[in-house]
Amino acid sequence: MTASREKLPVVPLRGLVVLPGELLHFDAGRPKTVGALQSAVEDDSVVFLVSQKDPRKNDITGEDVFQIGTVCKIRQILRIPGDSVRVLAEGIARARADEFHVSDPFFEADVLRLEEVEYDKVVAEALRRRVSERFQSYCSLSGRVNTDTMLNVEDLENISDYADAVAEQTIHKVEDKQRILETIDPIERLSTVHEIIGRELEILRVDKRIAAQVRKQVDKNQKDYYLREQIRAIQKELGDSDGSEIEQYRDRMEAKKLPDAVRAKLCKEIDRLEAMPSGSHEAPGVRNYIELVLDLPWSENTTDNLELKNAERVLNEDHYGLEKVKERVLEQIAVARLSGGTTGQILCFVGPPGVGKTSVCSSIARALGRKFVRMSLGGIRDEAELRGHRRTYIGAMPGRVIAALKQAGTVNPLLLFDEIDKLGQDMRGDPASAMLEVLDSAQNFEFRDHYLELPYDLSKVMFVTTANSIETIPKPLLDRMELIRIEGYLEDEKIQIAQRHLIKKQTEKHGLQKGMLTLSDANLRAIINGYTSEAGVRELERSIAKVCRKAACEIVEGKPRVRMNRQKLLDYLGQPKYRHEAAEAKAAVGLVNGLAWTSAGGDTLTVEAQVYNGTGQILLTGHLGDVMQESAKAALTYVRAHGEEYGLQPDFYMRKDIHVHVPEGATPKDGPSAGVTMMTAMLSAFTEIPVKAGIAMTGEITLRGRVLAVGGLREKLLAAVRAGIHTVIVPEANRRDIEEVPESVRELLEIVYADNAAAVLRRVLVRSDAASDFSMTPQITKRGQLVQ
Repeated sequence: MTASREKLPVVPLRGLVVLPGELLHFDAGRPKTVGALQSAVEDDSVVFLVSQKDPRKNDITGEDVFQIGTVCKIRQILRIPGDSVRVLAEGIARARADEFHVSDPFFEADVLRLEEVEYDKVVAEALRRRVSERFQSYCSLSGRVNTDTMLNVEDLENISDYADAVAEQTIHKVEDKQRILETIDPIERLSTVHEIIGRELEILRVDKRIAAQVRKQVDKNQKDYYLREQIRAIQKELGDSDGSEIEQYRDRMEAKKLPDAVRAKLCKEIDRLEAMPSGSHEAPGVRNYIELVLDLPWSENTTDNLELKNAERVLNEDHYGLEKVKERVLEQIAVARLSGGTTGQILCFVGPPGVGKTSVCSSIARALGRKFVRMSLGGIRDEAELRGHRRTYIGAMPGRVIAALKQAGTVNPLLLFDEIDKLGQDMRGDPASAMLEVLDSAQNFEFRDHYLELPYDLSKVMFVTTANSIETIPKPLLDRMELIRIEGYLEDEKIQIAQRHLIKKQTEKHGLQKGMLTLSDANLRAIINGYTSEAGVRELERSIAKVCRKAACEIVEGKPRVRMNRQKLLDYLGQPKYRHEAAEAKAAVGLVNGLAWTSAGGDTLTVEAQVYNGTGQILLTGHLGDVMQESAKAALTYVRAHGEEYGLQPDFYMRKDIHVHVPEGATPKDGPSAGVTMMTAMLSAFTEIPVKAGIAMTGEITLRGRVLAVGGLREKLLAAVRAGIHTVIVPEANRRDIEEVPESVRELLEIVYADNAAAVLRRVLVRSDAASDFSMTPQITKRGQLVQ
């Protein structure tokens, strides 16, 4: 192979390769490229065209282009707007650039033209016939090469020119054309062209087959469309609109992104509706089913806002206090942000009525930017309410879970199951068992509603539940939820909630402008203490609403503004309903203050015991439950076993009966925390030793006198503060729970810990001189009083 060396301007091409004998049009706009073309035109119009390795690169060097290119003759050059030129160039010969010169205003290279090598004529002719056969097949299949061009190519006698001409017409990939350009041996080049054309033919055949299938489907669709239009016209003449309705269903189905199984089921139902005669009794049921599937969200969703600062701002705007609840919610959002989605953890807010469980859920949805749907479960006894009715029944409906998703319109709303502890059960099924599948992240991605009959993915839904008490929630269902307790509010917290939220809400609701009604903290404190007795703020809000109504009457009569005071509060709300005073101002025999937890929060419980002549019987009144009756019997057993230590005769119980009563007999009472209270009342009644005033206690007692831990300590201590009690006795085992009690409450109480009944009695029984606590082994006097 011999070659001639020359120095030529270089034009780098992006995404283009020119072969010898090929005419190429291209636009050039880079300054160095335009400079090289102008230099070539001014000289002998010869330029070296070479392809870039990376067409996206703008500033290039000799390393960025291929070494093999084409020496071309510039046939035409035209200037076009934008400082660009349009060039018509003709390939002359293959060439190799041995050295690039980067200079202004263009690139230059030392170029060696590559001459053809000798080849076997017989092999070349045999290979040419093979290529010619494939080339003609390609021309007939592709339709890109006309007959004249094909004949002109076939007339070429030189094997090298023939290979380049066939490659020019059939090869379009830059990599393949560069491969042909770099192949100097004509036999090898023709073989490469034969291989590439074979591959292109296979692609063309597959493309033709696909095109035929598409055309066949299009023809079928056009035929179906024509027939449907005829049916629609006929039905329009007959006054029947079912045809247009079917088309609307099909249009909605095509516009909606549905899973394949859902789309197949929906097509089947639409076809079934279309085939039904007009007035069929099955048509309404099928129509309702189609509407449900089309209305349900299958892929529509909202984007979660997982910014912690935004969530914190929303929670603080909507709620005062509830610091631990807000902290847990922020933790959930932080985990969702790191993991890329909700973790599937089910939160259950447990607390008394009116403390803000439902509104906290609404705030979480607002913070995340999710749709919020609330579903009340109170009183649901039929499993079909949740799972839906089978379509074979008349009046069948989807379950409330699917209905809630339809209402939300997205696959990832926040769905609140309110009052989950109020689920019932009867012969129609167990709704709590149906809830197990809904709330279990390992199952709910294929939740099956009896009416829908299709698997529905609930895994993207954020489920939150609320309950007043966990006692009635089945254990398997409770195990799937994380409990977050929302306790009752302190008096100062209620005042802040009223000033920040309740007053504004009620004044706007009653049409009162700013400044028309003024409620001070002292007014709110009087309302809280005199007219409410609750852990939450609902009764407080109702009292504020009543004040707003009374004030509205005065303003309508001409008074510009109303400023509340003690007398006006009495006029508006009447006499106070509650008086939070100490149970007894002085020590009393057989009268003890207990502390109880209820679904409405903490409360004080007075236990009275009276001894009278009898035969050793015990009488329990006050609508006591089984647990409290058992606690009373255990307490009596302890008193009988240890009576001699407190000066009682060994057979004292044989001549005396005792009556234990808990006032408010119309209210059912039950629980395991009244044992210590009833034991103290019984011992005080038997020994006639007074119990100190201003003391309350809680704790269960065993037969051996051990004081066991209790629950609901925070609410119980809040109730003690409201009742004006200054000392409380709690089990030693509850010492660790005191940290959950607000500091403001602990400062108002003297908290005494006791691990046995004797420690309780030493603290509460009054000595004869009332000088100090009873703290030594007691002795009995003739008057029945204890002395040390």
